[in-house]
Amino acid sequence: MLTIILTIVISLAAGAGAALVIKEKKDSARLKTASSDAKTIVDNAKKEAQEQKRLKLLEAENEAHKKRSEWERETKQRNSELQRLERRLIQREENLERKLEGIEQKEKLLQEKEKEASRIKEELQQIKLQEIQKLETIAGVTADEAKSLLLKSLDNEIKHEKALLIRKAEQDTKQEIESRTREIIVNAIQRYTADHTAETTVSIVPLPNDEMKGRIIGKEGRNVRVLEMLTGVDLIIDDTPETVVVSAFDPVRREIARLTLEKLIQDGRIHPARIEEMVAKAQKEVENRIKEAGESACLETGITGLHPDLVKLLGQLRYRTSYSQNVLKHSIEVAFMAATIAAELGINVEKAKRAGLLHDIGKAVSAEVEGPHAVIGGNILTKYNEDPDVIHGVAGHHYDEEPRNAFPILIATCDAISASRPGARRETVEKYLKRLEKLEKVANSFEGIEKCFAIQAGREIRIIVKPDKINDDAAWELARNVSKKIQDEMEYPGQIKVTVIRETRAIEYAK
Repeated sequence: MLTIILTIVISLAAGAGAALVIKEKKDSARLKTASSDAKTIVDNAKKEAQEQKRLKLLEAENEAHKKRSEWERETKQRNSELQRLERRLIQREENLERKLEGIEQKEKLLQEKEKEASRIKEELQQIKLQEIQKLETIAGVTADEAKSLLLKSLDNEIKHEKALLIRKAEQDTKQEIESRTREIIVNAIQRYTADHTAETTVSIVPLPNDEMKGRIIGKEGRNVRVLEMLTGVDLIIDDTPETVVVSAFDPVRREIARLTLEKLIQDGRIHPARIEEMVAKAQKEVENRIKEAGESACLETGITGLHPDLVKLLGQLRYRTSYSQNVLKHSIEVAFMAATIAAELGINVEKAKRAGLLHDIGKAVSAEVEGPHAVIGGNILTKYNEDPDVIHGVAGHHYDEEPRNAFPILIATCDAISASRPGARRETVEKYLKRLEKLEKVANSFEGIEKCFAIQAGREIRIIVKPDKINDDAAWELARNVSKKIQDEMEYPGQIKVTVIRETRAIEYAK
């Protein structure tokens, strides 16, 4: 077995050796073949490189020859161009020399003509002086005097034309402004029309019978005294059947007294203790009504965010009157009109409406605080951090402070519209007559006035002037001066129309 294994191993070793010998022979033959191929490739590459080098040299020589030919051609062209330019320059120089010669000749001619013109000018000046002397001798005035007269005449003509232009411009402007203003105001009034009833300083309480008067008066008048002391009013119990009149300038006190009387009449028990009890109940009821009135006004106008104290003050205006016009109703009307006009003019509608509603809030405390109600109202709104534009609109609506924006003017306009329209307010005859007398007195204080008449319930004054003292131009100035003096010295609702009558009529408005 061992012999067989050895034999196999020896056979394998012999086979491996024979294989190695055969492989070495094959590798040697391949190496020789590869060396021969490499040599052939190198030789071919050298030949190809030499051929390419030769071709490149030929191309470079051809390119250089081509460049040289182009350069020679361009050089010839440039030389020919330079020669042409040189010829043109020479020609221009010759032309310039000829022109200079011509200019020199013209200058000589001009100098001669200037000398001639100077001589003629001197002669004309002498002739002019001689003519002026002759004219002065004939006219009897010097040249300066004639110039002064001419300037004075021109100045008078210019003044007259200026007055005509101013008058025409004012008329055109007034017509346009009045048309636009009338349209806006009519629109505002039509969109909010409220009924106003004139309110007085008395309240009438009906009685079931005349026997109730004795019970109200009480033994030796004690009931009446207690009621008047607690409410601060005057009770008028006279021969008028089944009627008791409550009189007081304070509408709140008058309302408390009226409610107290109604409750006492309904209850039937009238004595001092019961009167005190009913007065307390009436006071609470009036306070609730004041609050409800303020809230109702805010709800009606759509205004929110008011401080509760401002709502209460607003409600108190229900029991305040101005020339018998209810102040709360007046404030609501002003709020709506201010909002409408503000929308037409492009002003903030909410601020305008808020300022319109609150513009008379100072009247709610005007009895306790000194000063104009507009300024008081502005101070109250400042205390409660209202919008500055709203405060300014309230404080300046009677021009107690200089307007810084459109809100005071807007509120003043709406206030005047609400107060001046027919039926809104009522005045006593005595005060009305005094205003008419003062209006005529203001107009008569100017010179050149023949007669004046206050007409249309004091809303217009017509002035007839003396034609020999007031000319057409001065009539316009007089109308303006009268209207300004009326504004400065008088108090009146709405506006007063000033009409100056001569040969023409000049109209101004005191606003």
